[in-house]
Amino acid sequence: MKRLLYVLLISNVAVLSSFISFSMNVSALTYSEAVDVSFTFNPSISVSLSAADLIINNLAPGSADDSNTITVSVSSNTATGYVLSANVGNSTTYNTRNLIKSGSADNFASIAFGSSLASLTTDDTWGFSYKPSGSGTSWTNYSGLPLYSDTNNTATLISTTEAMDSKSVQFKIGAKASSSISSGTYSNVINFILVANPEPTPAPIACSANTICYSSNALDNVEGTMGDQGSATAGSTKTLLASNFSRTGFGFAGWNTAPDYSGTSYGPNEDVTMPSDMSNGLPLYAIWVKSAGAMQSWNGCVGLNIGDVTALTDARDNDTYAVAKLADGKCWMIENLRLDNTADHNSDGSLAQGYGTSSTYGNFSGLATAESANFSDSTTANSIYYSGTQSGTASINIGQTDYAGFRMPRYNNTNTSTRASNPTANSGAMYSYGNYYTWSAAIADTTYYNTGDHGTTSICPTGWRLPIGQQSTSSMSFGALSVALGGPAGGAKADSSSTPTGAVMSKAFRSYPNNFLYSGAFVSSSAFLEGSFGYYWSSTAVDNHSYHLNFSSWEVNPGTVTTEKYSGQSIRCIFNS
Repeated sequence: MKRLLYVLLISNVAVLSSFISFSMNVSALTYSEAVDVSFTFNPSISVSLSAADLIINNLAPGSADDSNTITVSVSSNTATGYVLSANVGNSTTYNTRNLIKSGSADNFASIAFGSSLASLTTDDTWGFSYKPSGSGTSWTNYSGLPLYSDTNNTATLISTTEAMDSKSVQFKIGAKASSSISSGTYSNVINFILVANPEPTPAPIACSANTICYSSNALDNVEGTMGDQGSATAGSTKTLLASNFSRTGFGFAGWNTAPDYSGTSYGPNEDVTMPSDMSNGLPLYAIWVKSAGAMQSWNGCVGLNIGDVTALTDARDNDTYAVAKLADGKCWMIENLRLDNTADHNSDGSLAQGYGTSSTYGNFSGLATAESANFSDSTTANSIYYSGTQSGTASINIGQTDYAGFRMPRYNNTNTSTRASNPTANSGAMYSYGNYYTWSAAIADTTYYNTGDHGTTSICPTGWRLPIGQQSTSSMSFGALSVALGGPAGGAKADSSSTPTGAVMSKAFRSYPNNFLYSGAFVSSSAFLEGSFGYYWSSTAVDNHSYHLNFSSWEVNPGTVTTEKYSGQSIRCIFNS
């Protein structure tokens, strides 16, 4: 299983390392602390230090004294709490509990057991003490910190199981000096480690023989149901069902064979060979990724590795999408766009990301407001017909100036509103198929473009764009992904002599974490080929057509063929890095 940049069922760890230095002369021992350091992870856990140095004043030879204090503050939005702990040392310069004087064999050894400052009798030793926030708490006796490389390598400072908890702890050091140790600076590193407790997991599901069962794998905020998939005999190959589940605040990243994601991960529509023993069926569990923030303000692609998965929320409608760094080195949405066309979005121009006058999102008149659209092929290649709430039928010639005033709608898709209560096949009711958009809606513009890339303005969130179609094999996004997955830029077909075949590339596109779907398209007022074909817009126009990705079980055309702009197709956005 590839690394997931989220933690639901395994612990999430934040580490803050603090450099400590002792400067000793005849009368003083000083400890300097780097402060105002904060690390935030997903789920949100953070640890920070107060802006104060720890100083032991007037430590005379042969005496013991302690420092003033720093405050270590912790916050978390996890539902199950966390553990804050500390240790000493690191894997490079410091590999001891001691405080080492540079260029000398002298050191302050770690205190071996807990004791009060007054009872420190061993010369040239040091240790730590802490006091949790809250009434009734007191300072602990001084003791030594574990070494980072020990088997039991942490000393616990805070442990809580409370949800949405924020706490702090005061921290200080103490030391006992001899009269003979050399003056100078004694240094090491203290690490503060924050670990989020694992979230509770749903119970495993039971499956019948020769059946694939789908679990929502969530305890809260989940909607949708899915029936079982039959005829899954041992050794057979089955195309998994796209997800009909949604969960507020989480992106859906695929299926896993274990509820804690420790098994094998699959894409929602991946071809999977059934295990040799199907007497208990094959249970599959939804992989949920908690949102790490807004898509519009994200800049984290550079920090991801190939195969890493996170989740981000579209600030326009607060819908969360799983995002992954795919084999081409780009960060893609790995769910289909579900942005609806509503009056709330259109009233302030916030539906599209950068078209027109709005300083935040841009103004957009490219989506119809409450119109019921019906498009069909016409006898003239350059024309489309529109009928809806407007009276009569209007014939619009794509190549003429009146095209700019024509409002191309997002096709209403019942996948996101009136889902089937218990779908058992790719019947067009799957939530993860998302919405269908005309090309004009996809590029957030009704102006006629007859050639070239027009992805700077799109329906994608700010900072994201549509994939590029075939302008050249080096620039097209779907083609670059195809090459990165081991296939040809121009596409793979079943009857082609090129390797791999279309079937192999189709599975690659549908495999985790690429997760492309057989979501079909929308033409002539109805959806078609859902469950057997995938159609995804690019930003690249050619006459009254646009390049697009289309694939089936036997071929992949990765942005190399064109389709009419009026058809409704799916959208995946790429981070515009």
